[in-house]
Amino acid sequence: MLRQTASAGSSAQLLTRLLRFAKQFEVPWIENDPNRRAQTMSLEELLAAGDAIPPGVTARSHTSMLLPPQIPDLIGVKDRRFLDHTGLVLHRDIGDLMRYSALVQDAVGLARYGETQPEPSTRGSVRYTDEQLYALALYLYSLTPPKNPNQFSAEAAKGERIFEREGCAGCHTPPLYTNNKLIPVDGFKPPADHLERFDILLTPVGSDPRYALQTRKGTGYYKVPSLKGVWYRGPFGHHGSAATLEDWLDPARLSNSYRPTGYAGPHGRERAVKGHEFGLSLSSADRTALIAFLRTL
Repeated sequence: MLRQTASAGSSAQLLTRLLRFAKQFEVPWIENDPNRRAQTMSLEELLAAGDAIPPGVTARSHTSMLLPPQIPDLIGVKDRRFLDHTGLVLHRDIGDLMRYSALVQDAVGLARYGETQPEPSTRGSVRYTDEQLYALALYLYSLTPPKNPNQFSAEAAKGERIFEREGCAGCHTPPLYTNNKLIPVDGFKPPADHLERFDILLTPVGSDPRYALQTRKGTGYYKVPSLKGVWYRGPFGHHGSAATLEDWLDPARLSNSYRPTGYAGPHGRERAVKGHEFGLSLSSADRTALIAFLRTL
């Protein structure tokens, strides 16, 4: 649609709109904020950056055009201890989910960071009622996964034994297949009071820390995701760089010459998809069995 608007003769107006839209992603308190780069991009560069974002990934409000996150699965949200990839909101009960819904739907237009502010809302000043928020939260809690076509086979049973042998349950603990903890990213040291207040796992994973440190959703952490439903979900990683489970468990993704099968960045260049090296040293047969098991969850 944006390209159609540009071809209709309103390129200058569209560029102004896109630059204003991109302004909301800037993080003024970060020196050399990479998100400011959008202000020097041409219309074609901005359109190409949007084209590079695949289904399942989005540059939603307060995230980043250059570091867009994977769209999270809302099925099973009732059992998630933290909301957002970076654990931005502690989820203790339905009231927290209601407040979070109000925050992202109603209050985002009130956010002010120095001279930077989001695109003005087209809805005006609207606040959903408590009754509406409660009904929305109940609906989200009621979501159930589709019927899983992957039967628990002998191959899946072998994969389950590999899952246990490799210690995967330490982070992806059954029956939720997450320990609901936060993991600090490289370059961030959790304050002492965080260690007392939150469930933090001091196990480095090596994931790309930029989204957790260089966006307005940044907390210094990534939450441990649940593996339930990975058979229908994807792309994988907080940045959605791996399109399939096979890609996520492919050791080749650690190479700088790897071409991501999901989100490959605004320029689509070859790059390493680092982080979470668990399972990458398995034999091909064991990796296939592990994937067979994961698809049954």
